[in-house]
Amino acid sequence: MDIVVRATVAFLFIFFLTRVVGRRELSTLEPFDLILLVVIGDIVQQGVTQNDFSVTGLMLAGATIALMTVLFSYATYKLPLVRPLLAGRPVILAEDGKPIEENLRRQRITLEELLAEARLQQIASLDEVRWAVLETSGAISFIKKS
Repeated sequence: MDIVVRATVAFLFIFFLTRVVGRRELSTLEPFDLILLVVIGDIVQQGVTQNDFSVTGLMLAGATIALMTVLFSYATYKLPLVRPLLAGRPVILAEDGKPIEENLRRQRITLEELLAEARLQQIASLDEVRWAVLETSGAISFIKKS
């Protein structure tokens, strides 16, 4: 039972950590970020299983994390009141061609990054944009003016 409790705590810690890090950072993984995630995974694994190298411990920890993932997903789907807490909300980064500095700063996105993302979507200037939205996945969507 100790492994189940530890796996639950590890899941909640990782969930909290990903919220603190921010969705934009997690959507664009650099090589260093990938290595850091592997290291964090190893650290968490050691905290969950301690010195239990048994197949039973592996299955308990894996099943607990999988169950927590399904429960959070189901809660996000079924409970609209907790959806913003668990999944986040889209954030408007620009409106009518004007960047919203406060939202950019809060999401740690520079104007240059926003413009680069617009260019990747074949948008030459923010003047063409009605809204730029940071989605809950970390991707930026652009809605052009009509």
